[in-house]
Amino acid sequence: MKTLRRALLPLAIFPLKNIAYAQKRDSIPLKVRAFIADKFPQNRDLYIDFSQTAPFQFSSKLDGKDLPENKMKSFQQLKAGTNIYFVKKRNWLLSTSLNYRFTSFNTQEPITAEANQKNNFHYHSEAVNFNYFSKLFNKTAIYTATASVDGSDQHFERIRGMVTASVVLKATPKVKMVVGLAGLIDPSSQVPILPIFTYENKFNNGWVLDILLPKKLLVRKDIFANGRISLGTEMDNTSFYLYKNNRTYEFRQLEINSGAIYEHHLGGNFIGALKTGIRAVPRARVFDKEESFKDYIFEASYKPSFYFNVGVSYNPFGKPRAK
Repeated sequence: MKTLRRALLPLAIFPLKNIAYAQKRDSIPLKVRAFIADKFPQNRDLYIDFSQTAPFQFSSKLDGKDLPENKMKSFQQLKAGTNIYFVKKRNWLLSTSLNYRFTSFNTQEPITAEANQKNNFHYHSEAVNFNYFSKLFNKTAIYTATASVDGSDQHFERIRGMVTASVVLKATPKVKMVVGLAGLIDPSSQVPILPIFTYENKFNNGWVLDILLPKKLLVRKDIFANGRISLGTEMDNTSFYLYKNNRTYEFRQLEINSGAIYEHHLGGNFIGALKTGIRAVPRARVFDKEESFKDYIFEASYKPSFYFNVGVSYNPFGKPRAK
């Protein structure tokens, strides 16, 4: 669901990464730096990636009526984005995030009589993020406020808002933990409040437990001279807008990707990544933009499918890995 994605980025990614800048001004404890200055940052300053799924069967309903069984012959996505920091002060930051996604899929049979078998959709989102750092019960506290818009290649569509509050409970060389809450200002959201939980535990054998709920649950380990392998599950989403009979509809699907990830430092601050495994989609829905996700007109249920993703990112503020 898009709700989950909206919660994830500013909640556990933007605030944590932004702490690194505040640390340079000694506004929060230096011990937190170990948690933030990860060689493989959660959120890249500039990235582009491509993903593809193998063909899979799916069933669907339109206006409550079952449609014939169908087959997704191909499902492809191209994503790109950047994060730009405008103002970096002692205790606060102002930044923006810009994201673009192109989705293309090809079904064996048209989903409806009016639809084409080949479908291409453009989606973009833009956000302004304000982050404030202070102390709460002698712990580092991070407060954020985010205003965002999104849309298609035809129109801007939604305006959303979000506020979060999180606390760094622990930051040692082996264990790091952050907890908090997020409030969502979005008429299409299914839940108004979501929890924040980030946890990392480094074991003596070199493996690391990496949890960022509800985004991911991974175990990872550095391998070779400049690589890292991760095993586990990540969540993502796909969303875009459709236009029919002078009305605007939104498509959303939640994706659960389970498998392996290999990341490699390509030199400087460039990182290459390859992901592969099994993708499961609990549900995909189309609903009127003026309604909510639960008031859908179309719903699809997918069979699990094989997927792969390849990408490259550039993180000029990251710390290059020594060879």
